[in-house]
Amino acid sequence: MHLSPDEIIYWQCGAVKLNATLAFTWALMAALAVGSKLITRRLSTGLERSRWQNLLEIIVSAIEKQVRDVGLAHPRRYLAFLGTLFLFIASSSLCTVFPGFKPPTGSLSTTVALAVCVFVAVPLFGIWRLGVLKYLASYMEPTFIMLPFNIISEVSRTLALAVRLFGNMMSGEMIVGILLTITPFVFPVVLTVLGLLTGMVQAYIFSVLAAVYIAAATHVHNPKHEAASPGLTTVAH
Repeated sequence: MHLSPDEIIYWQCGAVKLNATLAFTWALMAALAVGSKLITRRLSTGLERSRWQNLLEIIVSAIEKQVRDVGLAHPRRYLAFLGTLFLFIASSSLCTVFPGFKPPTGSLSTTVALAVCVFVAVPLFGIWRLGVLKYLASYMEPTFIMLPFNIISEVSRTLALAVRLFGNMMSGEMIVGILLTITPFVFPVVLTVLGLLTGMVQAYIFSVLAAVYIAAATHVHNPKHEAASPGLTTVAH
């Protein structure tokens, strides 16, 4: 049993190697890209819409509501980033039902990369929303003494995101692998189903935490008031 998909090497030439993490990461990204293209290729803006489009709009509306409840007044600005994070992590967990598939999130390198994406996105959204000077000044609130503590907070929460996701995803696969060797087949199957549910929960938690960090960086404390502001409404349109 492999503890990480990094240990499965498909091809190697000197220091360059293709492991299961890279292979399944790119395969999953390609599947998501092709799937999104196929799903959205025939969207209608008229009154008559297909059942699939209605279902898609319900899902997107639910995600927007969740992002708005977190504290982001204009969820569509962040929907692409947060939705992509959720879909990648959730799909990585759901695809474990296919024999031979190794979830990329079972590798620490993948979870670190996802956490770094959040680490980079938070200041970018903050600068986009507040401007460079005002965003940098937020690190010294309420006093300049807080500057090193705020920087440490940025780094530590990035590490926490990576380690939390990696630990939860890897532990479930390890438990199922161990039980397959010592218990009947039915019991590991039940745990596999529970593992799929756990993967969806982890995708949700990771995305919500990313939304919370972005909301804190953009200092949106009263989204209803901001949404009612005519100036911001004009910019949004």
